[in-house]
Amino acid sequence: MPKFVIEREIPGAGKLSAQELQAISQKSCGVLQNMGPKIQWLQSYVTDDKVYCVYIAPDEDTVRRHAQQGGFPANKVARIRSVIDPTTAE
Repeated sequence: MPKFVIEREIPGAGKLSAQELQAISQKSCGVLQNMGPKIQWLQSYVTDDKVYCVYIAPDEDTVRRHAQQGGFPANKVARIRSVIDPTTAE
């Protein structure tokens, strides 16, 4: 199944409290449960004004439907073609 990285522009994201991040996570998980097992949230990275999320999904449309149903921005959605790390250099 393809992986996608989603860029969400959320001004002040880095200043969200633990409770606010928990509420956002709970909302996302609730939408995922309703959508079924074909879409999975792996993890997210919170920066000052953006959140970058990694999802497994059959296609970009499914990722965008999740964002729409959850009320989350999905400013950019890109399919991950390869993953590299320091061991790739070996």
